[in-house]
Amino acid sequence: MATVQNHLIERLPRKDRLRLLAICEPVQLALSEVLCEPGTPTRHVYFPTEGFISLVALLDGSPGVEVGMAGREGMLGAQVALGVLTSPLRALVQGPGAAWRIDTGAFRKELAGSAALQRGLNRYLYVLMAQQAASAACLRFHLIGPRLARWLLMTQDRAHSDSFHVTQAFLAYMLGVRRVGVTAAAGALQRSGLIEYHRGDFRVLDRSGLEAAACGCYAAGRQSYAELLDGPSPVAP
Repeated sequence: MATVQNHLIERLPRKDRLRLLAICEPVQLALSEVLCEPGTPTRHVYFPTEGFISLVALLDGSPGVEVGMAGREGMLGAQVALGVLTSPLRALVQGPGAAWRIDTGAFRKELAGSAALQRGLNRYLYVLMAQQAASAACLRFHLIGPRLARWLLMTQDRAHSDSFHVTQAFLAYMLGVRRVGVTAAAGALQRSGLIEYHRGDFRVLDRSGLEAAACGCYAAGRQSYAELLDGPSPVAP
């Protein structure tokens, strides 16, 4: 447990951090694994260290659309801090990898005894709210190309790699568009020299160019995170 690799946990004071890690168990997140469904009891919370998770809104039996992501910068199950033991969203593993998992009951007990953990989760909940509000507006008002660029940047941030694998079908599902739209948008980004794409394998070639091609939602999301979670810790270590 010496290597934490989750930003929310790393920002805790040492005593709170060690106490939280003592109730964690390491797990491997498998690609496309569903960790929770809307309205079902939350049995565990997850703090990803390598993998990352898509938060998907479902409506009237539709496949759904992604409204947020959680990687090593955050967690899954933050609503437990509000005393809510169900999630309004489906949680789908988008990037396989390691995570810390904690039983919900044990996490609630630890949360009740750690003011630092409560403060950190309150800030993270605000960031999640901002991310999900931006995703809803982005889906309604922005074109597929800029939205795809934003999604690729968010994925690269959490994959911590220039290269990652995602199929057109999965991208269409995440962005709430048809596959033909994803094909056209990915092709345009590739012709511009921003990405390389072949049979589901993406590689970011020009990070700054991709940021310029993305809608403003990406920069706004990064700023919100930096202001609330990426600055000096609100408590002494």
